[in-house]
Amino acid sequence: MFNWIESNRDEIITIWNLEGKMLFISDAIERLIGISKSELIGSSWYDRMYPEDADYLSHHLKRNINQIQKFIINLLHKNGGYITTECTIQKLTDNTSGISYYIGLLKDVSAQRQVEELMIRSEKMSVAGQLAAGIAHEIRNPLTSIKGFLQLLQAGVHKDEYYSIMLDEIEKMEKITSELLFLSKPVTNDRNIESVNSMIEDIVSLLQPHARMKNIEIGIEGKISDYILCDRTQVKQVLINIVKNAVEAMDGPGEITISAESKDTNVVILIKDEGPGIPDDILEKLGEPFFTTKKNGTGLGLLITKQILERHNASLTILKNNDRGSTFKLSFPK
Repeated sequence: MFNWIESNRDEIITIWNLEGKMLFISDAIERLIGISKSELIGSSWYDRMYPEDADYLSHHLKRNINQIQKFIINLLHKNGGYITTECTIQKLTDNTSGISYYIGLLKDVSAQRQVEELMIRSEKMSVAGQLAAGIAHEIRNPLTSIKGFLQLLQAGVHKDEYYSIMLDEIEKMEKITSELLFLSKPVTNDRNIESVNSMIEDIVSLLQPHARMKNIEIGIEGKISDYILCDRTQVKQVLINIVKNAVEAMDGPGEITISAESKDTNVVILIKDEGPGIPDDILEKLGEPFFTTKKNGTGLGLLITKQILERHNASLTILKNNDRGSTFKLSFPK
């Protein structure tokens, strides 16, 4: 097997034990990260990764023992920078010795990742522009309320409850503006343990003004206490893309319901709308670059959504509701 690996110079193949000690790596690794094969053998494979990627990889390899898994891993280059790679990994066990190890196939996806990040930034700015009218309306109402109370105070009408009402209105504006600022943040790759409920509540605060302009309410059904290891910015972008699409798909008043369920090894988020539903021929094409049913759409929203989910080993399933509309089912590993 090792002779075959050596001769396959188009791919970088790695083998390491359950503790992360590097047992074998093909020569092409030096072209990728500037470090020779001899320097890597015997060292910790996890030490060569971005720390958060190492934690994420270790966590999921232990949970999903026998599955072939795909990860985005940033490897430390000799010059101090990081190279983005896609790594497909499987755990194997030697039938004779009973010893288990991991085998991984590495592919450089740095250029692809840069293009994806550019698309995500573009989509975020597009979303911000589309939500601006609803957010301006949502901020104008509290400002009008505050102005009225200030005029009463100026006229000498003093009541303690005026102050608490004004503070509540200011908090509403702070929450809306903080979520809008989120859209202007650069693309990150920071994985942390994040609350599922918190991310859902954040995007509802951001999108509710946009939805109410069409007489649509976004509701949250039930709450779970689960956390997932993820990039908060990217997962919120996924939720924004799907919920915003649901709002735009609905012709009249209605409701979009977001719920979450805790399973043994994963967390499922369900987004249910009351739109016209998605025809089968359209369903097959969703997620293709530049395919869109919207007059001024780019088709990048769902493509970006799928790319982000792939990085998180998560999945998206689109279901037809029995009555009307669609349900988007997102499944994230714990």
